[in-house]
Amino acid sequence: MLRCTNITKRYGQLQVLKGVDLEIAKGEIVSLVGSSGAGKSTLLHILGTLDEADGGEVWLNDTSLHTLRGNALAAFRNNHIGFVFQFHHLLPEFTALENVCIPGWLGNRNKKQVEDRAKELLKMLGLENRIDNKPNALSGGEQQRVAVARALINNPDIILADEPTGNLDSANAKELHQLFFDLRKQFNQTFLIVTHNEELAAQCDRIVHMKDGKII
Repeated sequence: MLRCTNITKRYGQLQVLKGVDLEIAKGEIVSLVGSSGAGKSTLLHILGTLDEADGGEVWLNDTSLHTLRGNALAAFRNNHIGFVFQFHHLLPEFTALENVCIPGWLGNRNKKQVEDRAKELLKMLGLENRIDNKPNALSGGEQQRVAVARALINNPDIILADEPTGNLDSANAKELHQLFFDLRKQFNQTFLIVTHNEELAAQCDRIVHMKDGKII
């Protein structure tokens, strides 16, 4: 479903990615592990079209991502790729419900349908009584679950998660781990997860190791 071939990336004199090949199947949960500086987050950002490779190709289903530009690229990213980061990046002036709705509204979808979908997701994630709370009134675990709901709002083909449990305590981290697997069971959702959390990595279908800008 998602595949990349011979991805290279350089920042100045530093060669961060040195010809990376990776393929992920529909419904697969894959962890990407390696020491700091191995190139994990850089690869994730390129796969998610948040950064541009110097060379190589990225495909999501039948779409060549490296050929998209401007508004077409932004629209494709919004509709087909969900993101969960270590820090939730919720907008503080908006409620949980509004934060979840934003990608749907940006996609010019029907406002009521987006809100109904957001309420459904927040209820599924145990946040039905928190939808009107702003981020500063939510716990860290609740904030991250709102971020997961936001990533799901447009029914993406894949969710890319960059250290999603890195800012959570062990109890909330375990809950988020289980949530990913519940979402795979319910929606056949695909995940690529950059993590230092060995427990999460061990639970995934496959562990991909990176070292010095290469998959080993």
